[in-house]
Amino acid sequence: MSGAESFVPTPLLLSDSARKRIEALKAEENNASLKLRVYVTGGGCSGFQYGFDFADSVAEDDTVIEFGGATLVVDPLSYQYLVGSTVDFEEGLAGARFRVQNPNATTTCGCGASFMV
Repeated sequence: MSGAESFVPTPLLLSDSARKRIEALKAEENNASLKLRVYVTGGGCSGFQYGFDFADSVAEDDTVIEFGGATLVVDPLSYQYLVGSTVDFEEGLAGARFRVQNPNATTTCGCGASFMV
């Protein structure tokens, strides 16, 4: 018997360090409605690059994912490239930044800011 198999994609995840950083930035800005927008654009050394922005508003077709006191917002075009990824926040000698750990990426650049699928 053949038939279509059901597939449920793994949602976008947020690490504890990223959640804590978003909550800290909301407190610093005194704006409880701030959300971290994660998006994908063309460019970078590997074809696509990740972008991050803080937003107060959400478009009708955005995906909104709540993690306790932190919220991620992703537009529909970007979401398809980010399914199953984890948004993380790291601090080190190179500075502090949000980054995406993306299992869909077949190639990434050295700094991890761009990728190819």
